Amino acid sequence: MASAVIGWEQESPVPDGHKFNSYLEARKGRLQMDGLDLAQFFLDEAESNALGQNFPSPMEIVYLPLIRRQIAFMEQVFAEVMADMGYAGRFYYAYASKANAAEEVIRTTLGAGAHHEMSSTVDVEIARLMIDRGLLPAERLIICNGFKPAGSHYAENIARLREQHANVIPVLEDLNELSTFVESRHSFDMGIRQKSYGAHADLTEMDEANSRFGMDLKDIWKAAEYIDAAPNLSLKLYHAMVGSQIVDREAFVAWLKPAMELYARLRQRYPSLSIFDFGGGMPVAMTLDFDFDYHAFVRLLLATMQEVCNRYRVPVPDIMGEFGRYTTAEHGAHLFKIVDVKENNSDLPWYIIDGSVMSSFPDIWALSEHFVVLPLNKLDGRFRPVQIGGITCDSDDVYPPKKSASVLFLPADSDDLYVGFFSVGAYQEMLGGVRGSKHCVLPEAVELIVDRDEAGELKFEIIPGQNARDVLSNLGYRIT
Repeated sequence: MASAVIGWEQESPVPDGHKFNSYLEARKGRLQMDGLDLAQFFLDEAESNALGQNFPSPMEIVYLPLIRRQIAFMEQVFAEVMADMGYAGRFYYAYASKANAAEEVIRTTLGAGAHHEMSSTVDVEIARLMIDRGLLPAERLIICNGFKPAGSHYAENIARLREQHANVIPVLEDLNELSTFVESRHSFDMGIRQKSYGAHADLTEMDEANSRFGMDLKDIWKAAEYIDAAPNLSLKLYHAMVGSQIVDREAFVAWLKPAMELYARLRQRYPSLSIFDFGGGMPVAMTLDFDFDYHAFVRLLLATMQEVCNRYRVPVPDIMGEFGRYTTAEHGAHLFKIVDVKENNSDLPWYIIDGSVMSSFPDIWALSEHFVVLPLNKLDGRFRPVQIGGITCDSDDVYPPKKSASVLFLPADSDDLYVGFFSVGAYQEMLGGVRGSKHCVLPEAVELIVDRDEAGELKFEIIPGQNARDVLSNLGYRIT
């Protein structure tokens, strides 16, 4: 496993003003998140911190301006490259809601102008709520991915959603999903998804992939033919997805090229087809050594699409990306207190947090994923290499992940020390369960939602954490 940079990497203090990344900075021995002093909520007198109160540890931080920043940046990248290249199509930024479906996240992505991508029947209810609130206007696209067999609640719910919204695009995973929309009394622009996950040199390799997503080449052509024959359907979108968090831009585009070839062949026969949806895969900084040239990637993507379409003599398509992790990873942080240090004759001392690594960040133990970990205070003191342990009775409740080559440095002075896990805003809370009962029956932490108004002033919303009664009730215990 590669050695990812997950925090400060030396024993000397962090210099004042040191920037770890675009939004984390050391100031006077404390960690600032986009100018917000994170330690103040635990250490400062209540009357002197931003909210006039202290908080218990652990605490989740949801910093919404970073979501808007991500969306604006990617839209700017595509706009600049398209203008420079003279690319004739447009760009659609779609938020993949499975990454984080929290209300504050959905309203922020929609408020920033993103189109909406969904994958389950409950997602349809979320879309209805956003439509009713005026956050999902008629011109915004709703992309309906996920399995939706005929007769399923999801398929029927999508069909009913069309009564409220003009731009609902069901994306077929399988031919058996088509009948719901053929038999609907509504007109639909349709999408088709090809079996494309992974690295494939050509369409033959792609067709042989062991993937549960999408259709093989034969069924793709059948689906396009059936859609074209239906009086109420029109083929609009072709969906390909080759992977997630792909940091090699040349490989990323090379894996997409066979899908581009098929798009162009389909476009020759079906002129209504106009959107190439490359799905997810756009990487985001989850560690401090992240390096990805977004402009270079977009330029290569569009140049390859232009070359393919010129060769097949078809117009270039509009380009859509489904951005989940990219949109929401960096906006989320989870803060803990170090409650004990165990030397224990181990290779490195154990810094025990007042929470759980594995239940808060399931990808650490499930996928050996790395996230940024930094102290909130005492950055101006000496550091030492350590390992973090959660308070559960589980051998996997550790960080860095088992088998990791990364080294974690934290302040040697552990008294009243607080640490934060950063770039954890995508998937982690959804996988761990929101307001659910966690491993070793740990209660959910208090959540602080942070935003800024048009003048840049901070706004806060507090969502209380769970207590023992909440956890017991979730588990079915009757409390008198």
